[in-house]
Amino acid sequence: MRMIDLIEKKKQGDKLTYDELKYIIDSYVSGLIPDYQVSALLMAIYFVGMDDIETTNLSKVMLESGDSLDLSSIDGIKVDKHSTGGVGDKTSLVLGPMVAALGIKFAKMSGKGLGHTGGTLDKLEAIPGYRINISDEEFIEQVKDINIALVGQSGNLTPADKKLYALRDVTATVDSIPLIASSIMSKKLASGADAIVLDVKVGNGAFMKDLESARDLARLMVKIGANCGRKMTAVLTDMDEPLGYAVGNSLEVIEAINTLNGNGPSDLLDLCVEIGAYLVVDAYKASSIEEAKNMLLETIRNKKAIEYLIKLVEKQGGDISYIKDINKFPKSKYVIEIKAAKNGYVSKIDSLMIGHAAMLLGAGRSKLEDKIDNSVGIVLNKKVSNYVSQDEVLATVYSNKNNIDEVLEIIKAAFIISNNSEIKSLILEVIK
Repeated sequence: MRMIDLIEKKKQGDKLTYDELKYIIDSYVSGLIPDYQVSALLMAIYFVGMDDIETTNLSKVMLESGDSLDLSSIDGIKVDKHSTGGVGDKTSLVLGPMVAALGIKFAKMSGKGLGHTGGTLDKLEAIPGYRINISDEEFIEQVKDINIALVGQSGNLTPADKKLYALRDVTATVDSIPLIASSIMSKKLASGADAIVLDVKVGNGAFMKDLESARDLARLMVKIGANCGRKMTAVLTDMDEPLGYAVGNSLEVIEAINTLNGNGPSDLLDLCVEIGAYLVVDAYKASSIEEAKNMLLETIRNKKAIEYLIKLVEKQGGDISYIKDINKFPKSKYVIEIKAAKNGYVSKIDSLMIGHAAMLLGAGRSKLEDKIDNSVGIVLNKKVSNYVSQDEVLATVYSNKNNIDEVLEIIKAAFIISNNSEIKSLILEVIK
């Protein structure tokens, strides 16, 4: 095979076979094909697209480019979830312990945040001592022992994805649905779970801005997983406003702890129960979604879920005293209130603007090597459809910088107050 012929074939709109994709990926990972040729192929894929079979095959060869985690020694159905990224999304910190408390094996490898979206690993690292990097053997033994592990991705899982994503990032080919789907699913398949729920965010604070594109991505990822023998569900959820109230690593961990203690925001709990119910049914612990939801809510009421968060943190070296006393988390130097300029209903909270403001405060990173300040962030005092009076607090800003006028203006502009109240649905669609 010659790479130039395969580029030409894709450029003309023809389908690449499994063997052709295998040749491309293996040769690229081993350094036999240069970046500029793969860049040309990525651009051809961006404009021409790929069908379901091609995208499934691309996911498979990316998966085969490195190691896979073998979870077969763990009894029962192993479950996992993935979010396409949003603002204030601390779902895994709540969902994982709830599912584990029902005796289900929750084996999850997570990532760091970049840009306006926060990463689960960044939030976990806000807990002093928490180790995100453990060996595959430790990972498996921990899931066997306490039903849950939340860790960073192992070193040689899907090396092809790491190389391709870096290239996509600098060639304006990130927003290709087949390339997004194969990137996500190659990692999820390599992680070894039997049942996977995908939380596909939709809205201005999400990667997928409109429902049609999100639906296409979700459908394709479900198809890839099913073709590879996994139980798949995709839940399309609204990200036109931040999830919960807190945005910022320590602030989000505190909110997750409060939720597991029965004092969290309703949208966060509702999402965790909705997503978790599909995992519970797929693990054969419930015969219906409604039964599964009741079982998950019971783990909050009987305090089993918070017990499993404590077990998780302790097992991975974290200081559990922070989970038992949230006042131990570090405080920012400055606390500033954003107040409403007029009476009315909050008709919109721009998630992208809130996420960007949090990043400027130091709660996120614009590039991977940026250092995170865990104590800073934003806590919303109002959500969409809430009534607000003039001079009432809309949000509280936590900062270690005293000159943040630009950030404050961004947050103010993120809140739109009008005369009308409109309640939006958090769960937009479910695809199986």
